[in-house]
Amino acid sequence: MFLGLGIVGILLPVLPTTPLLLLASFFFVKGSERFEVWFKGTSIYKKHLEGFLKERAMTLKQKITLNLFADAMIAIAFFTVDILAVRLILLVIVIYKYYYFAAKIKTVKQTQRG
Repeated sequence: MFLGLGIVGILLPVLPTTPLLLLASFFFVKGSERFEVWFKGTSIYKKHLEGFLKERAMTLKQKITLNLFADAMIAIAFFTVDILAVRLILLVIVIYKYYYFAAKIKTVKQTQRG
């Protein structure tokens, strides 16, 4: 269901594609032990998620990269939608996102990650 909605979200800028696809992958991993083992063995998982899930920490470079990508996606929605309420909600999301990354996720040096 979430995968289908995520795919539809690619075509409709109002529907949030990324969160829906993340939910689809979350439930897929929970439903398939074989997929979970494979996914946790990939370099993408090891490089970007493993450290965060174990330590709730990211490097400054990871934080900046992730935030810039998220800002680009939110900007597309912000400039595509001409509804003031939606634009205000998007601004609140951006502000909260920066607060969360600054206050809740520890920043570690690249050498601590290995």
